[in-house]
Amino acid sequence: MIPDTDIAVNGTPTGWRTVPFWSLFRREKKTGFPNEELLSVYRDHGVIPKSSRDDNHNKESEDLSGYQLVTEGALVTNKMKAWQGSIAISRYRGIVSPAYYVYTPQSDECDQFLHYLLRSDPYIGLYSRISKGVRVNQWDLEHEALRNIPVVLPDLSTQRKIADFLDRETARIDLLIEKKQRLVALLAEKIRAFTFKAVTQGISPSVPMKRSSLLYQETLPEHWQEVALGKKMTLQRGVDITKDEQNQDGQYPVISSGGISSYHDQFTCRGPGVLIGRKGSAGRLHYSESNFWAHDTTLYVKNFFGNDPKFAFYKLATIDLESFDRSSANPTINRNFVHPVKVSWTQDLTEQQEIVSSIERLESQIEPIEAATNASIDRLKEYRSALITAAVTGQIDAETYTKQGMAERQLDTFEVEVSQ
Repeated sequence: MIPDTDIAVNGTPTGWRTVPFWSLFRREKKTGFPNEELLSVYRDHGVIPKSSRDDNHNKESEDLSGYQLVTEGALVTNKMKAWQGSIAISRYRGIVSPAYYVYTPQSDECDQFLHYLLRSDPYIGLYSRISKGVRVNQWDLEHEALRNIPVVLPDLSTQRKIADFLDRETARIDLLIEKKQRLVALLAEKIRAFTFKAVTQGISPSVPMKRSSLLYQETLPEHWQEVALGKKMTLQRGVDITKDEQNQDGQYPVISSGGISSYHDQFTCRGPGVLIGRKGSAGRLHYSESNFWAHDTTLYVKNFFGNDPKFAFYKLATIDLESFDRSSANPTINRNFVHPVKVSWTQDLTEQQEIVSSIERLESQIEPIEAATNASIDRLKEYRSALITAAVTGQIDAETYTKQGMAERQLDTFEVEVSQ
């Protein structure tokens, strides 16, 4: 047994036994199946087809012959992210990256129970303790460490009851999470739609309109122009600065492509300012009221030509800036491709400010609802994790919990939060 492999639970229930991981699973590496479906392991979703989600930006190799075969019932772990919970029993046949570990079952234990158990909080905490590496993002859970961990099991009948209970209850929780996520998406879409209409056609319903030659809108106000974006704002590449060069106690934010990365006692731009992620988080928009340091990974608006900076920010938000990525390797946006983009524009500064105010009013109404809903989603996820841990470690009895209606009462509370 390797050191520090105790599972932190409130005692092992009577009749439960402890077995080593190696008695349940054996590592296998079968390659040469390049035509099988590509799979990924997610902390929140387990093993699923990579094509089923659009948030996995890891590029697969052109040659998939070295990828490993996964069959239904196999345990798959991403050794670099196991400490985050990227370990799961697969319900799909397919292939995974050579960087993963694939294990075939060697026992008659209930694999769905093992799926929940090995993804529960005590085990994720254990993976963190036994992973090795210099930096957190480079921690690896090696096979030799994993194969020796203790696995605490009830009898097979109890395993199946717990697995059935968790299948039922987590499905209900997941549906409620999805419902709340749809609400957040609808709120965000409401802001996007209003913003688009406001900065392309104005907010006055009675203003005379004229035909537009722009692809994304049929008409625009008569007093508005169709003009190249570069005529209304000039983009400039930011200035590189290393961590060692920065004074972290400074008051000015250093804004990189992903947002504020640190602070410094000097600034390169006076606020208010607008920035676009140039590389890394290419196309991501940022707005700063204060003076700031525009990092080399951004493009910032050097000259607004007298236009309202916040209006310029909202205008850029309606443009698919990511589509200007001209790099095949690292996402990169070249300002020379953005400047010629034709847009509709009002030169009336008062009108620009009225448009900004109308958008900000809507945001101020929606943002508290969005924040409360996201907080409720976080609580639901915490409840889900706690329920799984309590069930797979014997802290609650699944049958009693169900008969007493405890899950229903808890979910009713979360359901009410959706409608408030």
